[in-house]
Amino acid sequence: MRVPKFIRDNLLLKMTSLNAGVIGLRLVISLFVQRMLAQLVGETGIAKIGQLRNLLQLLTSIGSAGIFTGVVKYVSEHRDDKEQLRKLFSTSFVFVLLGTMLSFMVLFFGAGYLSQLIFDSLEYAYLIKLTSVIVPFIALERLFNGVINGLSKYKQFAKISIVSYVISTGLLVLFLFQYNIDGALVAIAITPVIQLIILLLVFFKVLREYVQFSELSLKIPLAKSLLAFSLMSFFSTVLLNYVEIDIRTMIKNRITEADAGIWTAMTNISKNYLVFSNAIFSLYVLPKFSGIHTQKGFKRELFHIYKTLLPLFGIGMVVVYFAKEYIVALIYPGFTEMVPLFKWQLLGDFIRLASVVVAHQFLAKKLVRSFIFTEVFSLALFFGLARYFVTYYGVEGVVMAHFIRYIIYFFVVLFLVFRYFKKQKAKH
Repeated sequence: MRVPKFIRDNLLLKMTSLNAGVIGLRLVISLFVQRMLAQLVGETGIAKIGQLRNLLQLLTSIGSAGIFTGVVKYVSEHRDDKEQLRKLFSTSFVFVLLGTMLSFMVLFFGAGYLSQLIFDSLEYAYLIKLTSVIVPFIALERLFNGVINGLSKYKQFAKISIVSYVISTGLLVLFLFQYNIDGALVAIAITPVIQLIILLLVFFKVLREYVQFSELSLKIPLAKSLLAFSLMSFFSTVLLNYVEIDIRTMIKNRITEADAGIWTAMTNISKNYLVFSNAIFSLYVLPKFSGIHTQKGFKRELFHIYKTLLPLFGIGMVVVYFAKEYIVALIYPGFTEMVPLFKWQLLGDFIRLASVVVAHQFLAKKLVRSFIFTEVFSLALFFGLARYFVTYYGVEGVVMAHFIRYIIYFFVVLFLVFRYFKKQKAKH
């Protein structure tokens, strides 16, 4: 089928349309799997799965030492400079080695404590130990993913995304029927291994061209540059997942574990459609902002992104809102307490999308202090508001906190980004 000219001439729209097909297929598969999980493991099982997913995301950052964004940035800037790439990957592998060793030791030797902390039971210590062995796969997949994103190989990226998702989902379904909740948790834990294998099968030639494995050394010539991204990753990914684990535990302790599952189910739906925007951020927004150095250029690109993405997301979210009861009945039958949560979650997600686009300027220009301040401020706001509102509104209070948090975050980020450009203009 011939692609319309207005899409062919717009790289962002091309990526968006391609990702729409991939995400659409993922959503269909996800609907099927989430319904199955809801019926077989219930709200409490959904809450446990949410805790494990947060742990894996946390490990994705720690195991790779948080350098994903740095790899994307420097690969996009130096793709033709073999010497700079060699320095980048030599440093990256040292960071990954340190990150995986630290993660393994903490997980393996602290399995009992972490199982009690995350799952409120020693029963899942074996799962924590299994995860410790998977950490190197998580870290390498994240590193190689950074290379692909930096090269903007969005067509191939879409292919491996859907293939690895289908295979890992098939494994999840098989293990779920064989071993119930324990099987589902094990399947989720070993998913990074599948993702790495698929990525290497598709991109081995590309990776070998850019990552000269024989020339890598355990030296860290770009340590200072990548360390900034490690810090930013810690204050975003690591703290974010820690806060989500803590809030889920708080809901369980102050209300019920079933309510923790309701909130997790709501965030699952949110994450399913936001995964679409995440791909766009790393494949398009970050490389694009890295090459823009003036306020005028930034405002022009920001407006271009907004007018392309926001209407698409806005229409999609309106459809989701009016179909919320059908969506709950289809995906999470019996989870009727979710219905009032949609308005706050969707409003918060829309403002979050607008905010995070702007915040990618912090990453593109390595504005470490601004990034860390806004992330800590945002997470502290969410943490405090969620604990306060849950007393008066129950689980709905957590999504209300999500909405209020992003309204405030948006204006803070906007102020700091334009202050940066004013300072740059004053220097010249």
